[in-house]
Amino acid sequence: MLVKILGSAAGGGFPQWNCVCPNCRAVRAGQFAGKPRLQTQVTVGSDGVSWFLLGASPDLRLQIESTRELHPSSGTRSSPISGVVLASADLDHVLGLLLLRELQPFQVWASASVIEILRSNSMFRMLNRVDDQVRWNAIRAGEDFVLPSTTTDGRVIACHVLALPARHPAYASAAPHSEEAVLGLILTSPSGKTLGFFPQLPSLTPALKNLFATLDCLLLDGTFWSDDELIQRQGFGQRAHEMGHVPVGGEDGTLRQLAGLTKPRRMYIHINNTNPMLNEAGAEYRQVRDSGWELAEDGCHLSL
Repeated sequence: MLVKILGSAAGGGFPQWNCVCPNCRAVRAGQFAGKPRLQTQVTVGSDGVSWFLLGASPDLRLQIESTRELHPSSGTRSSPISGVVLASADLDHVLGLLLLRELQPFQVWASASVIEILRSNSMFRMLNRVDDQVRWNAIRAGEDFVLPSTTTDGRVIACHVLALPARHPAYASAAPHSEEAVLGLILTSPSGKTLGFFPQLPSLTPALKNLFATLDCLLLDGTFWSDDELIQRQGFGQRAHEMGHVPVGGEDGTLRQLAGLTKPRRMYIHINNTNPMLNEAGAEYRQVRDSGWELAEDGCHLSL
């Protein structure tokens, strides 16, 4: 299974369009010891023919054009993108679906509540203007599904679904409560190697810690360094936990809670523009690296 990280920032990207925080100001001035990032987007494939998106970011068009394997190669309208797996209905995770509306057949896998939110929205109905344009597949926590191969050698990617305790985003506040509003994904490659995809982590339970220890690679929520990061930066706002994110730093952060992990390759993804660990000359970045973690970077490729 080839894993391509096409974007690694949280919503708004880095730098964020309207932000003058120290990070954004420095990167625009060319004085930042770190890298700009597009919004989080990952794609996986196992047969060299079909590719599957994990989420659909608002930066998806640029990310497709920057990735040769995702370019159309034959006919008038065709794409090697065969489907999209959605972990939530967050806008920075689903808006890219609207960029795939040009009558291209593909599949979407998501929880039943996320499918209902999107299919009841008049804008997302553009994905089903004709029969068989988009096929929607409901997935459930505790169950497995397969990302199919177009070849006959059985090189499929198996996916296991976990429910994480979080709410639907604010724009979908009218949607019924669902215990599957946010999902974590475990992908198993034809070789048996495993990838965990958790761009949003509302809480870190003992069961999740045990699960993470069994993986070969983990892409984990790195949105905020501290619980009060936004409040420190702008004087107001919600705490990380209130927004459904366990911070990286601090006594209860994932860096300390997962200090015992040794097996998986560990990468933080979905990193907010305000996060000080983006500064590769800073103490937070050094703490991450000294703990055996990496920051996911746009253009990074993994083979599992």
